[in-house]
Amino acid sequence: MSAPVPLRLTVDELAARAGVTVRTLRFYSGRGLLPPPELGPRRVGFYGRTHLDRLELIEELQRQGLTLAAIERYLNQLPEDIGALDLAIHRALVAAWTPESTAAEEADVEQLSRRVGRELTPEHLDRLVAMGALHRTDRPDTFRVDPGLLPLGARILDLPIPLETILATRAVVRLHSQATARDLHRLFRETVWKPIRESEPDPAALDRMRELTAEIEPLLAQALVTAFHRSLADQLLGDTAPDGPDQA
Repeated sequence: MSAPVPLRLTVDELAARAGVTVRTLRFYSGRGLLPPPELGPRRVGFYGRTHLDRLELIEELQRQGLTLAAIERYLNQLPEDIGALDLAIHRALVAAWTPESTAAEEADVEQLSRRVGRELTPEHLDRLVAMGALHRTDRPDTFRVDPGLLPLGARILDLPIPLETILATRAVVRLHSQATARDLHRLFRETVWKPIRESEPDPAALDRMRELTAEIEPLLAQALVTAFHRSLADQLLGDTAPDGPDQA
């Protein structure tokens, strides 16, 4: 199998792929949320896979309700040399926590093809529907889009992985991330919020605790993604280790 062709997108193409405006891209770049593009002939800026994955992560964090300041803190904790795969893992896990009630948009096949950067065949559309990235409507050519899952689903289309495995993986991630979120919420409520409420704090103290809660959320997300990434790496290394007794 030949290696994939590296992405080389103009700012307009990047905006179309990510489903945002060029003005939004320039705003993110001005805040330092996106690294500068590679300059080509005539000083035209070109963006690659890392830019697209980082932008998708920003959009996903916004859908989770994080403020721009919280997103900046989240991104500042990422390694400077983080690769596209690591960013994709971050975005995929964050997307797994997005409630099903997240407002979805609608798009036709032509719009979807431009957004994912390839012509979508009926088979592609069926796979994206099965993954939950798209939902059929009463119009055959129009789909309701899950903006958190569409980029991930588009990248999975060509992977030699059975659809059943993809669906099972998504279910496992959602199940365990939701369970972790419940446990963390219960822990924070019982060990932080409950003592504060029982001490009858003034309104200003309660407002400050609400602000701290919003600041803690991206830190927890970062910790969980990092822990998952390391655990997954350990499992993969274990699967590829030679058989036989451990070596001292």
